[in-house]
Amino acid sequence: MPKPALHTPAPDFTAPVIGGSYKTETTLTLSHLRGQKVVLYFYPKDDTPGCTKQACALRDAWSQITKKALLFGISTDPLKRHAKFIEKYTLPFPLIADPDHTIVNAYGVWVEKTLYGKTYMGTERSTFIISETGHITAILEKIKPDEHLEQVLAALAS
Repeated sequence: MPKPALHTPAPDFTAPVIGGSYKTETTLTLSHLRGQKVVLYFYPKDDTPGCTKQACALRDAWSQITKKALLFGISTDPLKRHAKFIEKYTLPFPLIADPDHTIVNAYGVWVEKTLYGKTYMGTERSTFIISETGHITAILEKIKPDEHLEQVLAALAS
């Protein structure tokens, strides 16, 4: 599926979440967060080098981010794996589980990838900034883990 366009309503979803203010496994519905700016960052896999670097950079800038928005990480990993990732790296933000690919498909980030000549489906590292009214105000695509934090902070500042 294609990515939703800028200034259109963010695709709504209800999914399992853990971490941050969600101390135990629960569900989150995106539309219930209206009235608050939201950052959804999609990443391929918990506890891999690039994803860990990206998550730890967000963790280290947590006080800056929380002044401007709620932040949620999303991958196709199950909640148990998310809980281990959160605990191992003391991540202060919640992670959403999307093992059936509903959310990654709705946001157009479940894409064909190539590694060492092999083609497979996986999550494209992308971030969506969603306004208080539920509209997409920024889309950061094909992110490099080292550059993600500054791109998020710049998008939140504009």
